[in-house]
Amino acid sequence: MIQFPNFFWMIVFFILAVFPLVVLHELGHYWVGRLFGIKAEVFSIGFGKRITGWTDKRGTRWQISWIPLGGYVRFAGDMSPAGQSDPEWLNLPAEERNKTFQSKSLWKRALVVLAGPVANFLFAIIALAGLFAVYGEPRIAPQVGTFTATSAAKAAGMQVGDRIVSIEGEAIERFEDIGIIVQTRAGRPTMFVVERNGKREVLTVTPRLESAEDMTGTKVMTGRIGITPMAVERVRLSALELPAASVRFTVQSVQTMTRALGQIVIGDRSVKELGGPVKMAATSEKVAALGFVSFLFFMAMVSINLGFINLLPIPTLDGGHLAFYAVEAVQRKPVGPMAQEWAYRSGLFVLLAFMLFVTINDLAGLGLFGRLAG
Repeated sequence: MIQFPNFFWMIVFFILAVFPLVVLHELGHYWVGRLFGIKAEVFSIGFGKRITGWTDKRGTRWQISWIPLGGYVRFAGDMSPAGQSDPEWLNLPAEERNKTFQSKSLWKRALVVLAGPVANFLFAIIALAGLFAVYGEPRIAPQVGTFTATSAAKAAGMQVGDRIVSIEGEAIERFEDIGIIVQTRAGRPTMFVVERNGKREVLTVTPRLESAEDMTGTKVMTGRIGITPMAVERVRLSALELPAASVRFTVQSVQTMTRALGQIVIGDRSVKELGGPVKMAATSEKVAALGFVSFLFFMAMVSINLGFINLLPIPTLDGGHLAFYAVEAVQRKPVGPMAQEWAYRSGLFVLLAFMLFVTINDLAGLGLFGRLAG
């Protein structure tokens, strides 16, 4: 049985971590739309029935709704949060018509849509820059510090102090890169190039399938070679170096997410590693217990995730809109309304099915079904 205090704090810290980022995402759309003279009719945090709200002097209705799984900005001329066009916008007086989303040029519409994910990336970059300024940029060299008792790397001849240069021909720059590769290669001989005393050697290591556990207690089977890093170095950066360092970390995080998603799609990684709102809530509670710095870093990573996910080319997400605009740019006319309608319907179905799947996945990973069965 889930203890009430834990469940309560899961919800509290989930809201503290995610809601500001959702608001920021939608404000990105709102402010760029306003910059281009587009009227925002509704700014909603959450979906469904409105809980409370107010209307500002520009005629925008600001509201908080019941379902706290996102939000939206509805611009003048839109029929729905999905951004489908109301054909009546063409019959509006010229002054009102010029304030609609559809009246703007393609590049302006694209920038309004892109502004949401960009706002999430900017938050992460600024938060990371602040953390790096205070605590230094963490850099973990791909150098062997110690071995575990059942280390496949030690069995293959790797030694303490070895610097891993490449794995299967792929250059390794950070210690984190090692795990991303080997976790999908359990039981498969893998070529490592290591640097030892200024010379390079080639070793064949076969990662072992081992059980791993994340902060929420979810267990997955993954490939491991049984090494730990030599040390974590915190590098003090100048004010001029901070932006580049935080951008670099953000880009590397997106690359890691892209790779991980691809590995799951082709079956190299378990779908159990996918997490949804329940797992995020559980993680937020655990991270909050570690202190403000850890929670801020967690928010930065969640913000990067939100930006990345919203750029996926799935209708109803920002990336889906951008995909339609790319087609429009090529064929020099908008995608037909029927095609858009079916795309949005299928996209919504995919998202709802995915949310259901990851929620069940989260509950199973937290052991809820086992406790109920027991």
